[in-house]
Amino acid sequence: MDGWLKNCGTALGAVAAAVFLTPAPALADSLIENVNGMTLDSEGKVIRFAAMVIDDDGKVKQLLDRRDKRPREVDFQFDGKGQTVIPGFFDAHGHVMGMGFGALTLDLSDTSSLAEALAKISQYAADNPGRQWIIGNGWNQEAWGLGRFPTAAELDAVVADRPVFLSRVDGHAVWVNGAAMAAAGISSATKSPGGGSIEKSGGKPTGIFVDTAMDLFDAAIPAPKPVDRDVALSKAQDILLASGVTSIADMGTTMQDWQSFRRAGDKGRLKVRIISYAAEIENMIAIAGPGPSPWLYDDHLRLAGVKLYIDGALGSRGALLKKPYADKAGESGLAMLSSAQLKNKMSRAAMDGFQTAVHAIGDQANDDILSAIEELRYTYKGDRRWRVEHAQIVDPADIGRFAATGTIASMQPVHQTSDRLMAEARLGTDRLVGAYAWQSLLASGAKLAFGTDVPVESPNPFAGLAAAMTREDAAGQPFGGWMPKEKLSREQAWNAYTNGAAYAAFAEDRLGSLQPGRRADFLIIDQDILLATPEQIRNAQVLQTWIAGRPAFVRSR
Repeated sequence: MDGWLKNCGTALGAVAAAVFLTPAPALADSLIENVNGMTLDSEGKVIRFAAMVIDDDGKVKQLLDRRDKRPREVDFQFDGKGQTVIPGFFDAHGHVMGMGFGALTLDLSDTSSLAEALAKISQYAADNPGRQWIIGNGWNQEAWGLGRFPTAAELDAVVADRPVFLSRVDGHAVWVNGAAMAAAGISSATKSPGGGSIEKSGGKPTGIFVDTAMDLFDAAIPAPKPVDRDVALSKAQDILLASGVTSIADMGTTMQDWQSFRRAGDKGRLKVRIISYAAEIENMIAIAGPGPSPWLYDDHLRLAGVKLYIDGALGSRGALLKKPYADKAGESGLAMLSSAQLKNKMSRAAMDGFQTAVHAIGDQANDDILSAIEELRYTYKGDRRWRVEHAQIVDPADIGRFAATGTIASMQPVHQTSDRLMAEARLGTDRLVGAYAWQSLLASGAKLAFGTDVPVESPNPFAGLAAAMTREDAAGQPFGGWMPKEKLSREQAWNAYTNGAAYAAFAEDRLGSLQPGRRADFLIIDQDILLATPEQIRNAQVLQTWIAGRPAFVRSR
C-alpha cells in the first residue's frame, strides 16, 4: 500500500493534466468512451453502456451503447480501452476517522498469536520513544486461539514505562497495561459503569474494559490536535479511494470529526462523499442543531442523523441475547440502553427529522429496536428509513418485522466470514438460523444496505461482494458456504453495496448508480464483475477512481 501512496501522486497528476488542462474557462460535457460499462437501475436490474456523457456539474448526462451517436462537441474525451466501468461503491457503515487514525497507529490485525502481538507492541514502543501513550487497534483473541482475553500483566512485561491502550478489532473492548489504568485512576475499587464491564480476577482489573467501560480512559488519553485529525482524514480518504469507495456513511461522527470534514471541504480537499450519523444526541444537536444539514460541498458532506448503541459485540460477549451465551453460562450481554432510554433518544431525533441508525447485534437487541420502531412509527410518520446497524443475530420470528416497519438492515458481509467460528462458539449451532440472514431478510421484503464497518474490517468492498455470494472466506471455507441458503446473487449483493446503501442514507436521488442526473462517481477495474468468479471478484483491483467526472485516484503500475 505504501508504494502506491507514494507514487500515485505523479500518475494522478499526469492523468488530471491530460484530462482537464483545456483553454476553456469552465468545463463543458465530457465523454467517457470505449468502456465495458455496467450499473444497476433502481430495481437492481443491470444497465450496460459503452460510453457515458458527463455534464459540467459532474453528473451523468447520458449513457450510450455502441450504436448510439456520440456528441460532437465535448471538452474532453477519455478512451477507456474496453476496461470495465462500474459505479463507485457506497459503504453503508464505516468509521472514517477511526480508519485514518488506525492507519497511523499500531495495527495488530495481522497478528496470529498473543506472542506475535506482544513482539509487535514491544517493537513499536521501541521505534516510537517520544509517544506519551502507545495507541493501537485490531487485536482479536479469537484469531489468536487464546481461549481468553489477554491481560495487563502480559502488556506490562513488554511495555511498563508508559500507558498502552489497544482497541479490540470490533471496537467494543480495550486492552490496557498497568500504567494506563494508573493514569486513568482505575483501581480494584472502580466499578463497572452501566452498559459496560471491567473484567476482574481476584477483585483486580485484568486490563480488559468492555463497551462503556472504555470511556473511563477518555480524560487521560491526550486528545489529537486538529492537525493530527486532518492528517488522519487525508489518510482515510486515500485508502477509501484506492479501495473503490466513493461514498461512506460515517457511523458515530463527533463534533471534532465534523470540524475535520468541514476544514477539508473548505479547502477543497474533501474527495470522498461522507454522510454523517452523529455519535449520540449531544453531537447531533451540536453539529446540526434544529435538523439534518443540507448537502454541502457539491454533495460531499451531510449530517443525516444519529447513531445509537443498544448492545455490544459478540467477540467481547457484549451482544445482547435472548438466552445466555453457550460458552459462558449466566451471561446474556450488555444492555447499553433501556427500552425507555432508546425510545426517548429515537424520539428526540425523529421529532426534528433526524434519521436514526441503531447498533444491534444480538437477537434481543434486534427485538428491542424493532419493538421501539413499531411503537414510534405511529407518532413519527412518513418516510423515516429507520436503520438497524449490523442486525447480525436475528430471531427467525423477527425477520419479517424489518419489512413490516420499513426498517433497513445495514449489514456487513465480511463479518459473517470473520465471525463464523466465534458465532458458533458463542451461540451454538442451534441458535444460528437467523444469523447474517441476508437472503431471508431480502426475501421478506426488507431493504439491505451493505458496508464494511471499517476499520473493524478492511474497506475492500470486493471481499464483501464475494462473501455475500458464497458465504465462504478468502480460503474458500467452509466449502459450499456457511448456511448457504442465505447466499445472495451477485446482482443482489452489488445492489446492496450501491443503490441499497444510497437509499439507506436518503441519497438515492444523487448517488449509488450511474444514471442521468446522478453524480458521475465511478471506477475503472480489472474484472468484469458480472462474469468473474467470486475468487476473481475478491481479488479485483481498482485501476482508477473518479469523483464527479474527475480522476481522484490512479493506481501506479
